[in-house]
Amino acid sequence: MTTTDMRDARPQDAVGADEGLLRQIASALACLSRQRAVPNPVYPAKVQNAYNRLVLHCLRRGEEPPGSVPQMVRWACERPLIEWPLELPPENFPCTALLVDPETRLPHQLCLEWEVSAADPAAELFENDRIREALAMCRAAKAPQAYTAFRALLTSRPVLTGAELALLGGDPDCGMLLHDVIKRCYEPVPASYLRRGTYRQCTRCRCLMVPLLHGGHRCELDRCRRDGTSDEGTPLRADKGGVFQLSRPLRMFITGPGLAETDLQAALENKCGITAEMWPNYDAYDLRVPLPGRRHWAVDVKDRVNPVLLARSLTPFRNEPPYDRAFLVVPRYRFRDNEAYGRQFRRNLPEDLADRITLLDDQAFLRQVADEISVPRDKAGDPRAEGGRRA
Repeated sequence: MTTTDMRDARPQDAVGADEGLLRQIASALACLSRQRAVPNPVYPAKVQNAYNRLVLHCLRRGEEPPGSVPQMVRWACERPLIEWPLELPPENFPCTALLVDPETRLPHQLCLEWEVSAADPAAELFENDRIREALAMCRAAKAPQAYTAFRALLTSRPVLTGAELALLGGDPDCGMLLHDVIKRCYEPVPASYLRRGTYRQCTRCRCLMVPLLHGGHRCELDRCRRDGTSDEGTPLRADKGGVFQLSRPLRMFITGPGLAETDLQAALENKCGITAEMWPNYDAYDLRVPLPGRRHWAVDVKDRVNPVLLARSLTPFRNEPPYDRAFLVVPRYRFRDNEAYGRQFRRNLPEDLADRITLLDDQAFLRQVADEISVPRDKAGDPRAEGGRRA
């Protein structure tokens, strides 16, 4: 099943008893991945508390607990969720997935999605703090074009040399207004990405590829790995002013979906002859698609592993600029990887959104747009009785 109309939504499933513990473990793994030096104490309180809670949980269930924090990380690299002693509704979660990539030792996107969903105010800073700051500054300056340029920068240039980052301060599109925010979005690239004096950029997303222990490189983004983008990438020499990349949360949740958004915009242009507006009115939604009869469709593009967490986090679209229908569009490969994606999404969608937003994969959405522009319409914008149909 590659398309799902959310109007068929059913009541939400019961929440798994151990979801809170899973969120805490995911947050601990993400925290460990961001450490650049050995702190004192060795493990931050977030990590130690997650480990302690997992040990107590295992003992209460009569299970052998991990013997240390490194052993907990090993579990995350080797044990799919279905093998953890956690009560999670199997029909709702991709339980065969690992939380940490065993070769790069970095959290998979699934792990980071759990951290974002955690009931922890700090987790919200994970993705949104810089974006909200940029939005506020652009609104205050009444410069929506600067915000659009800012989002385009984070999508198309996840890696910058020190010289390029400095030169952005003179960029009239967004750098002059948002240069301080932009500098805080980028961070120095760790030495672990460097091999024989050279970095490698993924040819698809332009993010730096991670060197593997036994040779070769791997892109961090799910879609690049899924599409077979596992070559050596494009070489990038170390720069005297340093090399900087977007923080990993921004790469995962802004660059990755941003590529899906721009791919969809390009497909609408190439296949349907439609020019969609990106991030209108300070990111009210991702694309505003014009249609015959002065109608518009609003689109949000999401590239999430877990449809349950996606459904629970969904909020209504802002209605300015106005639109006639609202769509949530997900890359088709997510439906191919999880044939129950649409059903799991429906079961966990808040009831008040069931009739307001339609979930489609990107290819199905393009077909629906093509059908829409091919339907004859009268002057009032309605389909003609002969040969016409409602979308």
